[in-house]
Amino acid sequence: MSQHNIRNLTTLVALRNTEVERLQTEMAEKANLRERYQKNLDRLTGLYTNSGASGVLHMALAGNCGDYKQAVMQLADTHRLDLHMHEADMAVSQQALNAAWVKREVLGKVLDKQHQVVRKEQHVQERKQHDELATQAWFRGQKNEK
Repeated sequence: MSQHNIRNLTTLVALRNTEVERLQTEMAEKANLRERYQKNLDRLTGLYTNSGASGVLHMALAGNCGDYKQAVMQLADTHRLDLHMHEADMAVSQQALNAAWVKREVLGKVLDKQHQVVRKEQHVQERKQHDELATQAWFRGQKNEK
């Protein structure tokens, strides 16, 4: 295999590395967003559970408190749905990251094998040169003895 082909494979491996790094960064950002969703959900849940019982309040205040709790619960449900959608998106991104990682590993192994082939060919070439030099030296020795 020529050096040109090895250079091309090296470039492909580098591109795959870049893709894997980009997808890893994307996954880290999505994990941070997921944490923010979860913290917000915890806060929203705390808001409607800690607002107290609305039945002991004056009727107008009880209505306001009930409306507040219902609005916060609806907001939490919407937020929970958004979190589930985000987690589904994260799963798709994780699959893309896994696929990119596998492609990079496969190309890396192909590149390693090609490097081995080139080293083996170079080693064979060097042995041929050494054998040829040894043969020439032997012939010269034979001529000098006569």
